[in-house]
Amino acid sequence: MVEQAPRSADELLDIVDERDRVIGTAVRAEAYARRLRHRCVFVLARDGAGRVFVHRRTAGKLVFPSCYDMWVGGVVGAGESYDTAALREAEEELGVSGLPAPVPLFTFLYETAEHSWFAALYEVRCDLPVDPQPEEVAWHDFLTEDEIEQRLADGGWEWVPDGLDAWRRLRAWRQATG
Repeated sequence: MVEQAPRSADELLDIVDERDRVIGTAVRAEAYARRLRHRCVFVLARDGAGRVFVHRRTAGKLVFPSCYDMWVGGVVGAGESYDTAALREAEEELGVSGLPAPVPLFTFLYETAEHSWFAALYEVRCDLPVDPQPEEVAWHDFLTEDEIEQRLADGGWEWVPDGLDAWRRLRAWRQATG
């Protein structure tokens, strides 16, 4: 497993405006408590067979604890680029090192009454054996997209809302771009 410094509620984030321009900084806990718009990355990690890494978040997560997700990722640190954060977060959550650079897909603004962040979506192929961080990932497997769609349809799993929104946007983006 890759040794990484733990990310915490004290982590410093860039706060951005409606055009994703930096207008200040705040610690993660303050950004969440005050609904300050910041940046996140979502990385769809596929194995050599094209299956998607799906996991259940641990109960101790600050946001969306114990929910399932088809993305790995997290917040972009202050001064950090989306690309750098995507690789860092993918390697951290998968517990690997030496991944290729994740391929950027698109960015969108995720806003609810509780949350506001720009989400940059990426995709990466992971042919390495994964060893997810136990403080981040309670369960994991690689599923086909059809298996994910079946899980979404049956309603048996509670999915992270931002990841579910990103999944739906990805499906629509693929249809629109062919």
